[in-house]
Amino acid sequence: MRTWIGEWLIGLGRIALLSRDAIASCLTFKFSRRDLIYQVYFIGVKSQSVVLVTGAFTGMVLAAQTYFQFHKVKMDTATLAVVSVSMCSELGPVLTALMVAGRVGAAIAAELGTMRVTEQIDALRTLATHPIDYLVVPRLIAANIALPLLTIESMSIGIIASYFVGVGLLGIDPAYAWYNMLKYSHNSDVMIGLIKSVVYGGIIALIGCYKGLSCVNGAEGVGRATTEAVVYASITILVTNFFLTLTLEQICVILGI
Repeated sequence: MRTWIGEWLIGLGRIALLSRDAIASCLTFKFSRRDLIYQVYFIGVKSQSVVLVTGAFTGMVLAAQTYFQFHKVKMDTATLAVVSVSMCSELGPVLTALMVAGRVGAAIAAELGTMRVTEQIDALRTLATHPIDYLVVPRLIAANIALPLLTIESMSIGIIASYFVGVGLLGIDPAYAWYNMLKYSHNSDVMIGLIKSVVYGGIIALIGCYKGLSCVNGAEGVGRATTEAVVYASITILVTNFFLTLTLEQICVILGI
């Protein structure tokens, strides 16, 4: 038990040091702009398909389930409002982050892990190239840029899909549904979702990079690092979501937003 706790604390300290070095490197602008653009393309553009499918079907099933319950109490036209608030503040950012963690987090860990076991990272150091500047920072910044954009897409497609399901299939009055959505959806819901997405982007990139850079034991270690990167990133996102929700909602209440 002590050994497990000790290893967990050591890993937490190492990822904290990695975060410190990455943030310091971001502030000095030592990273490659070309690598940054490629990582934005890899993380953002190539993840659009899975994010759009996830957002669309999440919005549709949420609209259907909300309608079935609200129809019992004659609140059909509030369906779209529930979907809008849920997609903007919770489901949009969380599901987007989980999908990107499964795709991008695994790819980052596998790529850096392979470089680690083949001693390419040691070769970078011999060439006076800091691995943090060259490998970690472009991925971290790209994730923080791409995740909010993907989250906005997920929010939008989820609401649009729910509208067509509610109006086209379930027969909800479109005027009242749209009116209630605008009435009960606030700017704070979108802002909370975007703030969460920035945090999740950092979590995915840092955990993926850490697991890749600390990879050992050859091909077996690469596979283990890839699996751990996805699992740890997903769990961290879900745990962080709870505390972010409480904190951001309280801040909105205090500020009167």
